[in-house]
Amino acid sequence: MSLNAGRKAEVIKSYATKSGDTGSPEVQVAILTERITSLTEHFKAHVKDNHSRRGLLKMVSQRRQLLDYLRRKDEARYKTLIEKLGIRR
Repeated sequence: MSLNAGRKAEVIKSYATKSGDTGSPEVQVAILTERITSLTEHFKAHVKDNHSRRGLLKMVSQRRQLLDYLRRKDEARYKTLIEKLGIRR
């Protein structure tokens, strides 16, 4: 469900635009994508877990808002991010 500290540090390191960067849209989207992926796997075994499903929908919405923001601000960064993460859009 949530990321462990080691995996989260890896994601931050690979998507950071500079050292110490944890708040850029790229990092936030990458972390949300990791959490969404793990929750999607969780739902394959726990189909009736509707409380977690609500959290998943909130995360997907938040990721969508961040991607829309990035697309408005810098189209090139947006395109490279969705290609790198494998998000279809």
